[in-house]
Amino acid sequence: MLTKFAVKNYRGFSDRIEWDLSHPSSYSFNSQAINAGIVKNGIIYGPNGAGKSNLALALFDLILHLTQKNKNIHQIDTVINVFHPNDLMEFEYTFKFEQSIIEYKYAKGSMGIEKEYISVDGRIIFNLENNKLSLEDADFPMAEENKKLLANSGNKVSILGYLWSVYPLPSNHPLMKLKEFVEGMLLFWNHEERGFAGLEEGGTILEEYIISNGLVDDFADFLKSVSGQEFNFKTPSTNDKQLICDMGVGVPFNKIRSTGTSSLTLLYVWAQKMSRASFVMIDEFDAFYHYILSFKVCQKLFSFSNQIFVTSHNTYLMSNDLLRPDCNFIINRNQIKPLNACTDKELRWGNNIEKMYRGYAFEV
Repeated sequence: MLTKFAVKNYRGFSDRIEWDLSHPSSYSFNSQAINAGIVKNGIIYGPNGAGKSNLALALFDLILHLTQKNKNIHQIDTVINVFHPNDLMEFEYTFKFEQSIIEYKYAKGSMGIEKEYISVDGRIIFNLENNKLSLEDADFPMAEENKKLLANSGNKVSILGYLWSVYPLPSNHPLMKLKEFVEGMLLFWNHEERGFAGLEEGGTILEEYIISNGLVDDFADFLKSVSGQEFNFKTPSTNDKQLICDMGVGVPFNKIRSTGTSSLTLLYVWAQKMSRASFVMIDEFDAFYHYILSFKVCQKLFSFSNQIFVTSHNTYLMSNDLLRPDCNFIINRNQIKPLNACTDKELRWGNNIEKMYRGYAFEV
């Protein structure tokens, strides 16, 4: 699981910002949102321009050089902070797999990775800095000449990615646990445009996926359960590519669905794949949802066993009936903190934390 992330000099984050998931409070309610002392589910709030989307993109930067999974143009266009264009972007990750703690750090510029470091339980596996590579020989024996070549490679190859591809490691090795986690990370959104990063190597045509996997009736049940909408879909033929609603005559689903229902369709398809995901983030997941629909969707999302976080402006979700104060985060002024760290007051089950938030009771 991811326990901590920090980034500096990336997009709007001129200074270092750290998101810590490793120190939940001792609330007795909604304990399912915490797993092994790590925040498993959460919602990130913040004013427009505070950095919610940038935090998501920064967190998923590591898939660019460590996986062959889908990348998005928003990850690879101009990302260096405009006020420090000559400084490196710095990324720091801490993971916990069973009893192992992995720290992974790297810094990169416009040409690629310049610094890279990883340790397992405090033991340094490798460190790349100033065109010099130190590498633990026990797990990764390598001639000094090869170390020099790697450290000075013109294509700025990732050392971790190289080790994964060249050295055979047992499946229970901490670095293989990390590889499995990174390749299972998923970020997606559906606001001004639809997009995703991670988990898969190519896109999916939503209605075709539903039809080809025999999910038409299940999809109809999903729409009814979360939104109250009833769609009577015709039984598709083998080669059908789109859903048809039976309304006396056949009407294509994509001609009558609302923007919110279109967003639910995207969510439904990704939900079928979430069992393969390790860490999921959905940016502005409820941009087109009614506030009660947002609540129901969150309940379904947070019932999955993997780490799932969403960003939102919908303060109706800021409720102890859904999560708890240490799982609701505010991002603002280059900081991100849980609600309980934004006030001196003791927050309890009976508190109306949405009302408190609207009353400016929380300061970041």
